[in-house]
Amino acid sequence: MDGGEHGMAPNMSPISRTQTRPRRWRRHLAPVLTRHSPPLWLGIVVAAVVIVTETLLVQFLGRVEPRMSFGAVYLLGVLIISFGWGIGLAVVTTLASAAVYLEVHLAGNGLLPDNPRDLVALAVFVPIALLANVLGAQARLRAAEARRATRQVSELARRQAALRRVATLVARGVSPSEIFAAVADEVANALEVGNATLFRYLDVDFGEIVAAYDEGPKKMPVGAQLTLEGDNVAALVQRTGATARMDSHEGAAGSTAAMIRHLGFRSGVGAPIIVDGRLWGAAIVGFTRPEPPPPDTEERLTDFAELVATAVANAEARGELIASRARIVAAGDEARRRIERDLHDGAQQRLVALGLRVRSLRASLPAESDLDDQIADIGDGLAEASEELRQISQGIHPAVLSHGGLRPALRALRRRAAMPVELSVDVERRLPESVEVAAYYVVAEALTNAAKHACASQVTVTVADDDNHLRLLVTDDGVGGAKPGSGSGLIGLKDRVEALGGQLRITSGDRQGTTLAAEIPCAAL
Repeated sequence: MDGGEHGMAPNMSPISRTQTRPRRWRRHLAPVLTRHSPPLWLGIVVAAVVIVTETLLVQFLGRVEPRMSFGAVYLLGVLIISFGWGIGLAVVTTLASAAVYLEVHLAGNGLLPDNPRDLVALAVFVPIALLANVLGAQARLRAAEARRATRQVSELARRQAALRRVATLVARGVSPSEIFAAVADEVANALEVGNATLFRYLDVDFGEIVAAYDEGPKKMPVGAQLTLEGDNVAALVQRTGATARMDSHEGAAGSTAAMIRHLGFRSGVGAPIIVDGRLWGAAIVGFTRPEPPPPDTEERLTDFAELVATAVANAEARGELIASRARIVAAGDEARRRIERDLHDGAQQRLVALGLRVRSLRASLPAESDLDDQIADIGDGLAEASEELRQISQGIHPAVLSHGGLRPALRALRRRAAMPVELSVDVERRLPESVEVAAYYVVAEALTNAAKHACASQVTVTVADDDNHLRLLVTDDGVGGAKPGSGSGLIGLKDRVEALGGQLRITSGDRQGTTLAAEIPCAAL
């Protein structure tokens, strides 16, 4: 094993080690071979300078060693021009170098040398120089193909990585606005542009900017509704259902085109976003430079528009699922509230009326009647039945929650709890009913579990809200060991919270108590 292998990591394979050196020089040579050729005039100047330099060098070497022919020196200039400007100028440089060599070497004594050795040198130089031109052109072509394949693989890898990142956001349940913003960032990153915009069509005349990525000081107005009249990329995509470009917005009609000019964009390219067979919107990239966008922008943007469509479809599907689950939860809460109201207004009122009639009947009995005790027992039974029915109706849907809100409802739970409860409610407003009901049942289930299963001696309940979320934290000092899948109560709570787009987390180590944390979005419900 040579010294280079000792410096490698121990987990690297022998194949990786043997390929290290070739890859290094290929990596440095590839940019030289694949870069765009400089202007032709510059190549002519370089060729002239190189030929003059080579001629001076040949003259110097000729004085040092007069018997040697130094025509091979002119190959250096041929190779430089071949790699830098291609085979055309290289062939011209070869012929010019041969002519200069003859002129210098023969010193103006005819067109062909008298010495056969000089003629052989010339006959060898010209074919070798031409062959070097062909090899240089082949090297440039192969390097360009390799660079193009590498770029395609790199773009595919970037698209796949972007898809994974966006899919992760969708799976985490972040809001559509966050997903759209992330998609705009990914489009700009993948196409290496300074502006990327997601535009959603609202109807045939208007659309909305749902997300934008901007590097410049002027930003796209996210959330603004723009008209599709006149000439703009979004309108062209809507009319054709295909990719569209505008190489210049100068003179374009319409208020949208005027806004684009005000933001400094000179050109743009758009690709349609097709979701479930319908034109959902367009992915648009803008350019501030005066040159038109690259010719392959449509193809690259179309490939990435499929990622956008996938992300949009996933986000919409998840949003529809959450909305459907929320409607089911709301329907269940409405049914519970209706049952509680029917019990309160119907069965409970009838029991109260019967109790009053029994008390009235008992008062009308003669003194020391044999029926007095029996009627008293009936009255007590009716009172107990009414109280049990009230507790049942409270369990179905707490009336205090509907009338007073979350704070008095949680205080009622604290009063009925079997252990001391430290309650802190920092909620100064009425929240959406589905959020309040979910929070109430989370706390109620946690208190019930703390009393029945955890044998807790103290429970702490903290409730707070901000503009977007309601956060609950319930901790006890019980035996712990609670698991979400061990009973239907915790599973039902988790389903209820997640149906509203929230999260429920349970931490319950053995002999370490239980902590139940819930976060429920409330801004858009």
